[in-house]
Amino acid sequence: MYVTTHRALTSASLEELRDRTEIVDALLRFGLGQDLADRELFASSFAADAELDFRPAAARWGGAPPLMTGRDAIVEQILAGFAGRVDTTHQVTNPRIALDGDTAALTALVEAQHLLRADHATFALLKNRYDVGLVRDGARWVMRRVRIDNVWYTGDPTAIF
Repeated sequence: MYVTTHRALTSASLEELRDRTEIVDALLRFGLGQDLADRELFASSFAADAELDFRPAAARWGGAPPLMTGRDAIVEQILAGFAGRVDTTHQVTNPRIALDGDTAALTALVEAQHLLRADHATFALLKNRYDVGLVRDGARWVMRRVRIDNVWYTGDPTAIF
């Protein structure tokens, strides 16, 4: 589930370092794509058959979003839900990576701020733990499976949904 190995690198090869950078970049594209409402950047973080599971995080405050499947559906649902309504910022920290050929696992913390555009006093600040499965897509890595668990939140979750 989470990457808990006791070593950061299995070797010091340039290829592995490049892979690790590209793996973290997939999650950075996910966050920044939302923050800039950049459909192309956001979509570039996902495999075509991606799955995004926000249900564990939303359950903390009684939310029940659907399991999102397929890159196009995920992009549409997330960006359309925020468009003109919610301002976001995402910060990614503490990435841990386990590489296995053309697949990888990533564990990271993501702090996500959501503010209603019409009234920034209505906000939700979330600290979430991400469990991500990735696949190699040419020279880059893309997320195939994303599971988001909430560690804590403050504010009003209606700023999200």
